[in-house]
Amino acid sequence: MHYEGDFSSPSGRFAVVAARFNALVVDQLLTGVLDAFNRYGVAAERIDVVRVPGAFEIPVVAQHLGKGGRYAAVVCLGCIIRGDTDHYDHVAGSATSGILNAGLNSGVPVIFGVLTCDTLEQALHRAGAKAGNKGFEAAVTAVEMVNLMAKLK
Repeated sequence: MHYEGDFSSPSGRFAVVAARFNALVVDQLLTGVLDAFNRYGVAAERIDVVRVPGAFEIPVVAQHLGKGGRYAAVVCLGCIIRGDTDHYDHVAGSATSGILNAGLNSGVPVIFGVLTCDTLEQALHRAGAKAGNKGFEAAVTAVEMVNLMAKLK
């Protein structure tokens, strides 16, 4: 047997956990998520957006939402831009592993939509300027994963 997700309109509710830090970028990612969900048949009434202070705080909220049994998937959005100290490495590593663990611990697809960039310009390009909108891509991934998980039941 071969299983693969598809892009048909998924069932269930979706959560988006979005960091407020670097809002200039994250808000554009959120716009991309909402656009993708709309295009793939997820009505706005089935989407809850939860704002957190920064990328470091995303995993605990994502896991809480995933374990709550209300959501088919959780999309995580943030933007971490490298600075002059090693703070970037700690936040990026913690957010990445935390989001992974949130999905593993909850059994719900928790989608990584956190940009890790060297410059603000790179981040803006990935949030809709020149390199597409990674938020849009994260929502499409959520749709595919929800449909795959439904097939695996």
